[in-house]
Amino acid sequence: MALNKKPVNGMKDIMPEEMQIRDYVISVIKETYGKFGFTPMETPCMENIENLSSKQGGENEKLIFKILKRGEKLNLETAQSESDVVDFGMRYDLTVPLVRYYSNHANELPSPFKALQIGNVWRADKPQKGRYRQFMQCDIDILGEESNLAEIELILATTTTLGKLGFKNFQIRINDRRLLKAMAAYSGFEEKDFDDVFITLDKMDKIGLEGVERELIADGYDSGSVEKYLALFRDLNASEDRLSFIEEKMTGFFDVEAKAGFREIIESVNATKDDCFQLVFDPTLVRGMSYYTGTIFEIMMPELGISCGGGGRYDKMVGRFTGKDVPACGFSIGFERIILILMESSFKVPNQSKKTAYLIEKGVSGDRLCEIIAEAQRERQDGTQVLVARMNKNKKFQKDQLIADGYENITDCYRDSVEQL
Repeated sequence: MALNKKPVNGMKDIMPEEMQIRDYVISVIKETYGKFGFTPMETPCMENIENLSSKQGGENEKLIFKILKRGEKLNLETAQSESDVVDFGMRYDLTVPLVRYYSNHANELPSPFKALQIGNVWRADKPQKGRYRQFMQCDIDILGEESNLAEIELILATTTTLGKLGFKNFQIRINDRRLLKAMAAYSGFEEKDFDDVFITLDKMDKIGLEGVERELIADGYDSGSVEKYLALFRDLNASEDRLSFIEEKMTGFFDVEAKAGFREIIESVNATKDDCFQLVFDPTLVRGMSYYTGTIFEIMMPELGISCGGGGRYDKMVGRFTGKDVPACGFSIGFERIILILMESSFKVPNQSKKTAYLIEKGVSGDRLCEIIAEAQRERQDGTQVLVARMNKNKKFQKDQLIADGYENITDCYRDSVEQL
């Protein structure tokens, strides 16, 4: 029986045209983030299952690709629970592995540590257009920086990178988990219910205020608390200065220092940013990961109606490994969505080197072959990309493919003559 030539469901093969764009985007990312002082690092694709299942990854913990124990460690006959048969899992994001890495190597790393990670992650999600079970993430994180300088640097580095990739008129939506908690407490919800309330609030873009109200009531929350909570968002939508309105409304609930720091982030970014994006305070922004403790942000492309990344502050996560909290904040670019946008817009990689091809007829003498290869080598040393290949029987189709791939000069090398296209 023939082997299956298709990739695993939910994963894909990457063709040369896309790979060229991916390589270009990665080069821009590395160069730009490098200028902001971020250092490349890498972690394994697998993590201990207890790290991935620590109730910090939100819904992603339901999507882990789990790995069976191996050899003598795997005994299906005596297994009583999942922990008896599973010990590792494929990472579903880059943040959990980074925190483990930092916890293990903190004494060897500078403080603050500015990390750049680019790598694949895996989620057992339902495949759909632009969403695969294996996909690349690109994260920058700052660990050990307590001040809001971390948020400011992360936002400016990310938006500078997107601007260099040609993106304009996008938004950075910003909120604070402490403000979300203050609004929930003001409305009368119990602290133990905050995360569940936020999960429902996070659906507002899809189901609207009325939908959020129906779900909260259906979940058994007090109707008076629900009405008071949603009235805040109605009043916010009607307010000309939403940030000032909510700051005044949350007096006694939103920490004074946190309030000042949040406003300072917004004012500092607005004072130093370029014109390619807008910073927007969005009180409905939640972000799904429960490990966020402070500022949260998200990249929004209004013209396309999609989100292209996000992040936030997670000051309590390192302490889960070491027993001592370390301030930390990160921002992740939606790499795959950016590639999809560029592909669909027929993006061409700029400033590519000149491309030349030599097609050699079968039967060309050894001396003539050496002359052609020597000429190709000289051109390569001058910076030209040179392809040397045998001439196919269907020469027209071969040339059409080369032209489509950007080859400007194509030379036919016959046994007794040379023809240049």
